[in-house]
Amino acid sequence: MAVEWLSQQGFTILHQNWKYSWFELDIIAEKEGILHFVEVKTRTTDSFGHPEEGVTDKKLQRLMNAGEEFLHQNPNWKRIQYDILSIRLFKQKAPEYFFIEDVS
Repeated sequence: MAVEWLSQQGFTILHQNWKYSWFELDIIAEKEGILHFVEVKTRTTDSFGHPEEGVTDKKLQRLMNAGEEFLHQNPNWKRIQYDILSIRLFKQKAPEYFFIEDVS
């Protein structure tokens, strides 16, 4: 769902679930010359808050560490940003997407 939504927004998906050692990035995408590291959070209920609230400071730091490793392996990128794609799922209606850009 996240890949489809990002593609509809004009992103080119480069990698999904990129892993290296203990690092992991949900989606790596490009749009208008900017490399995006996208953390995807999904929830079916608000019992634990909105999905984006699941990205703690510790999780954000791990995301940035993973991004640094990717850039070490792919140093040609000059412009990068870290984003969160929050998806709320419902039984009787279409999902809601909330895209938070440049969270670093």
